[in-house]
Formats: sequence, structure tokens, C-alpha cells
Amino acid sequence: MANERHIAHLDLDTFFVSVEKLRNPKLTGKPILIGGSNDRGVVAACSYEARKFGIHSAMPMYMARRLCSHAIVVKSDFEAYSKYSQIVTDIVKDTVPVFEKASIDEFYVNLTGMDKFHGCKKFTDELRRKVIKESGLPVSYGLASNKLISKVATNEAKPNGQIEIPFGNEKSFLAPLSIMKIPGVGAKTGYKLLKMGIETVKKLSEIPVNMMQSFMGAGGIDLWRRAQGIDESPVIPYREQKSISTERTYQRDTMDVDFLTGDLYRMTEKIAFELRKQNRLTGCVTVKIRYTDFETHDIQKAIPYTNTDHELFKVAHELFTRLFERRQLIRLIGIRFTHLIAGTYQINIFEDREEMIRLYQSIDHIKTRFGEGSLVRGRSLFPNGHVPEGEFHHR
Repeated sequence: MANERHIAHLDLDTFFVSVEKLRNPKLTGKPILIGGSNDRGVVAACSYEARKFGIHSAMPMYMARRLCSHAIVVKSDFEAYSKYSQIVTDIVKDTVPVFEKASIDEFYVNLTGMDKFHGCKKFTDELRRKVIKESGLPVSYGLASNKLISKVATNEAKPNGQIEIPFGNEKSFLAPLSIMKIPGVGAKTGYKLLKMGIETVKKLSEIPVNMMQSFMGAGGIDLWRRAQGIDESPVIPYREQKSISTERTYQRDTMDVDFLTGDLYRMTEKIAFELRKQNRLTGCVTVKIRYTDFETHDIQKAIPYTNTDHELFKVAHELFTRLFERRQLIRLIGIRFTHLIAGTYQINIFEDREEMIRLYQSIDHIKTRFGEGSLVRGRSLFPNGHVPEGEFHHR
């Protein structure tokens, strides 16, 4: 069939935990919590042994330790996770023609057409064995006709397994599954559906599409399509972005430190938000200034991976202070983030309070909905530190 595709989804099982067990085999078989030792932090990942106690990622650490008092808490090492992710990325890159890196531990591989030569399942089996052998990490995969089904299939194959859903079997595969297993169905949507008595994907698929639209708006149509096993989204070829930056040339050269600092904060906030939108972290910050005589200087600093405004602000300000030595008029200021890797801010701020994570989620929700200029830090408006009535301000 012309419209038949072959898409494999590969997922590195309990990736952070697997990396830690690879580095310290004594952790094998133990309930492990990846995160910060601070009880006000959150669990970034946990082993299957810990999950038996009801623990899950994003759970407050104090709650996880109450559920399993003998759990071993391992401080996160994002540089190590990034290293192993790159090892697997290189293996996939060297083996397949087209793949998408969906996150630090997930890949979609487009095998359409390869069934005529090698057989897609045989090829994916060999790829899985190669990843396990060369990286030492367990990996599961699902093979199906689209990204949605392959991802759901992978979750059913875990841990360390594989499953193929033949073309035409998408609906029958999904039918008995819980609605909570459909990607995109969160707690809020799931609660609404469960209140209506809709517990399985089969029941959801039987609801007329116009009723779903009436009930949930445009999102209802998309959910109805997923319940039918329909997903036409393409595998987006992986291209590694090297950096993200912004700079500003002033109409009038200035050496007003408060003004320049405020501008640096605004620029940092802007591209930190862009990092979070792309689900990326930076491991190196560079600040650049150009003086009135066009002489240009820059300075950089390697940092623990992050994409949070408050961490990047501190580094940017430190670099600017070290760089601005000549006390001459400045015509341009810029900031650049490099050493980019996949990851989210929830992963990076283990030592921060749960409230900090929720704060960033709220900030990004507002900026995504109303535009990035709708909410700014007071520090960017009042760089001298006199911020009236709270740190964040609506525009």
C-alpha cells in the first residue's frame, strides 16, 4: 500500500537509572531515586524497584522517601546522561538513514521502504542489539505504521523488550488499553473522560467525532483521531543545533551600567525561554560587547546544564562584569548559549523546591499563550535591585 509506513520508536529504559547502574553495578536490583538529597526537591527518575512503592517521576522527594525509606538517592549527573545519550545518538546516526531525536532518551526511526530489502523488524532487532552492545544500556522498541502507535507499543514492551504492531491492527491494539496510555491525555483530560465512564480507548473511539469536538473543542478532534490509531505526523530528521543567541546594537552608544545590565537580563530571559520551548539545556554561556571604536570582546564560561532564567542571569551578569573593563561607550551587547543538549528544566533543578518548578511551568504557560513579552522579570526593568511589588511584572 502506498500509504503504509514503518516507524520504529526506541526508548532507553529508565535512562538516568540505567546510566547510574552502568557506572555503579552495586545499584542493580535496588530501589533508586535520581534527584537531589534535599527533601524539597523532586524525583527526576526512579528504578522499577522504586516504582513498586508507588513512586513516580516529578513526585516530591520527601514523599518518595516516606513511601520507600530504604531507597537509595543518587544525585543527578546530567553531563554523564548527556554523554551516554550522545553515544546512542551516534549509533543510530551511523545505522539508519532518517531518524528523529524526540528527547534525551527517545528516537523515532523511519524505516519505510526497507521492508523490501531487509525486513523492518529484523533491522530494528539488529539496531536494538547494537545499542545494547555498544552502550551497555537497555532499550525497548515498538514498530508500527505511525509514531503514535509505535510509542504506545514501546511502553507496552517495557522493560527491555520489543513489539511489532502490523499495519491494519492499530485500532485492535489500542482498544483494550486505558485512555491514560494515549500520549497527550493528562490527569485533567483523563479525569473528565473517566467521569463520563470512558475507561478504555475502545470506548473513546466509539464516541462520534462531532460530540468529541463539542465536548473538548479542537483538541477533541485530535483525541478522537488518536483513539482511531490515526497519526500522520512525519519523522523529523535530526539536526543538532549548535547554539542559540541574541544581540542588540544601540542607536546611541552608552556606558550606563544599570541600563546595560537590564538589557542583558531581558536578552537572557528571552533565549532561556526559547531553550525551554525546544526542551534544551545549555552547558556554556558567552557574553559579547562591542565598544564605540568597534573593538569587540567576548568571554565564556562552562556551567552545569540548565535553562532556568535565575541560573543563567547569574552567569551572564558575572561575565559582563568581568568583561566590561575599559569603561568606554558600548555600541553592542550579546549573549550566546552553546553546548546544547536535550532536556527540560524539571530535570535540572533537583535541589530547588517543587514551587520553583511550578513557577517556571506557569511562566512558560503565560508566555506561550500571550507572547514572551507578556511577563518579564522585574530585575530586567529595575536592574539596580529596587523591584516594586514582586519580581515578575505583566506588560
